[in-house]
Amino acid sequence: MSSKTGNNGAPSSASPARALGIRPSSSLALRLTTWYTLASFLTVVVGTVLLYWVLVASLERAHDAFLVDKIQVLREMLHNRPGEIAELREEVEETWAPRQYARVYGRILDPGGKILAESPGMSGLAPSAFPKAEAPLGTLPSQGIEVTDSSGRAFRVMSARAMLGRSDNLPVVQVALDTANERKLLAGYRRRAWLVLALALVVCGVVGYQIARRGMHPIEDITATARRVSSSRLHERIEAVALPAELSELAATFNNMLDRLADSFARLSQFSADIAHELRTPVNNLRGTTEVVLGRARSAEEYREALASCLEESIRLSRIIDSLLFLARSESGRNPIHTERVEIGKELELVKEFFDAAAVEAGVELKLDLCPGPVYAPLDRTLFQRAVSNLVSNALVHTPAGGTVTVSCAADDGFARVRVADTGCGIPPEHLPHVFDRFYRVERSRTNFSGSGGTGLGLAIVRSIASLHGGSAEIDSHPSRGTRVTLSFPLEPAPPRAPTLAPATTAALGEG
Repeated sequence: MSSKTGNNGAPSSASPARALGIRPSSSLALRLTTWYTLASFLTVVVGTVLLYWVLVASLERAHDAFLVDKIQVLREMLHNRPGEIAELREEVEETWAPRQYARVYGRILDPGGKILAESPGMSGLAPSAFPKAEAPLGTLPSQGIEVTDSSGRAFRVMSARAMLGRSDNLPVVQVALDTANERKLLAGYRRRAWLVLALALVVCGVVGYQIARRGMHPIEDITATARRVSSSRLHERIEAVALPAELSELAATFNNMLDRLADSFARLSQFSADIAHELRTPVNNLRGTTEVVLGRARSAEEYREALASCLEESIRLSRIIDSLLFLARSESGRNPIHTERVEIGKELELVKEFFDAAAVEAGVELKLDLCPGPVYAPLDRTLFQRAVSNLVSNALVHTPAGGTVTVSCAADDGFARVRVADTGCGIPPEHLPHVFDRFYRVERSRTNFSGSGGTGLGLAIVRSIASLHGGSAEIDSHPSRGTRVTLSFPLEPAPPRAPTLAPATTAALGEG
């Protein structure tokens, strides 16, 4: 179902993603919870397994040390008291058997494998179940092995050779330790470990979810702020002071974006008001002239003057519309500009020739100052003439009689610098940051032709043309001393950046 709004215009509870038909993927909080649960549970599993392994290894080492000690006792008896077979049999058959928690069994075999002595209860362990006694006489076996007798009882067993007195007979000593209690201990440990792991999985999931939700609070605050933003609430900002370092940069970027949006909306509102104001004047003039002329019968001469006035206002409307279309198309990037290798000095001479008559009429000296050699640059010839013509036209309008307008060109640092300088009234410093804005005009008193003020689009078009060529436009002005505008064009071809209007004649240039 599509998103709806209430009577007050506020959005409904449906999320913007659902309103746009976007199926959201899994929740970020769920993802964080899953990864935290897996990571923490894996840590618990590894720790539990490691502890279990350490416990088993410790028990095996203790059992082996116990068995080695018993082997050493039997070895000493066989070596030191070889004739006391009865005592040896008693040691093997009676002394170890009654022990309850560490039941140890022994067996002595002659070199032929015949049983010389054996502990009761050891019959279930065949001699072949024991490891071979391969250790030298002077050393002890390193470790035993786990075996199971015919009844299913578990034993830790070990074998070693011994010396019977000073003879060459090398009997074999076999010892076995009943590990049933240890098996029960380990089985109980494993059962408790499984319970601990199950509980740990639940705890990790709950704790992970709480941590994820707590960590998502700043993002939810950002989302709530973004949801409140509208064209009438661009003052909303995210408090970035208390945010984590990872989100503070995001919040600062978001706030900067809101600042730019607020500025753009303000400019757009002002731009719309300026358009309405600029179009209203010629439209009202057309309407007023038409109403006056139609009020009563007129002579042919009066009709001709009325039509001339309407034509003048129509031309003014056409220039405003053409300028706005040019600026809109230059920002849309739909078509590239068409450049060619242009000698800038010759183009500037053509512009000077065109404005010589206007300069003489205004009582202003128009000068051309070119560098010694030719300067070539990849330019759209028509757009370049338009930009320079706008600057020269503005300079002539704002320079009093007796002043000078100088057009110069130089090449440095990979750019062609075209400067238009005048000795006019100049521009106050507080206006300089805005002179390239659309419809922005300093006080009308700067013009020396009453009623000839421009539309405020000329410098905006100049900057747009420079930008289309990969260059820039800069202005430097001092009140009562004059203004200098510098256009920079790269000497090497720049990649296409935006469209341009159809070629126009130089006579149509100079928006003011």
